[in-house]
Amino acid sequence: MAEGLMKQFYGTGCYVQSVGVKSDLEIDGFTIAVCQEVGVELSRHRARSFDELKQWGDDLSSFDLVVALSPASQRQALEMTRFFHLDVEYWPILDPTGLGTTRDEKLESYRKTRDQIIARLHDRWGPSKE
Repeated sequence: MAEGLMKQFYGTGCYVQSVGVKSDLEIDGFTIAVCQEVGVELSRHRARSFDELKQWGDDLSSFDLVVALSPASQRQALEMTRFFHLDVEYWPILDPTGLGTTRDEKLESYRKTRDQIIARLHDRWGPSKE
C-alpha cells in the first residue's frame, strides 16, 4: 500500500521499493480495493521479503531511508542495515488484517490504514504532486 501511494503522490522523483518481513506474493483484496478508491492500482503488485530484495539485486546500501510500518519490520531493517549509512524510521501504522467481521468493517479498517499512510507521507514529504 505504502509503495503504491508514494509512487502515485510523488512520481518517479525517488526510487521506492516495498518489502516486508515475509513475502505473501499476492496483495490482499481489501488493500487493492481501498487503494483503487484513491486512484492507486495494486492488482498486479507483488509483495516480497527483505531476503528477496537482496536476491533480486537491490543493494541496501544504495537506499537513503527505510520506513518500517511494523515493529517486526523495524527490527529486521535495523538488523540488515546496521553496516550501512542510512536512516530507518518507524511509522506505527494500524495493521488492518484480522480487524472487522463484515466486509464493510474490514474495508473501513483498511481505509484507516491507507489514510494513516497518506498522512505520514504528507507529513514527511509535503503535499503530493496531485
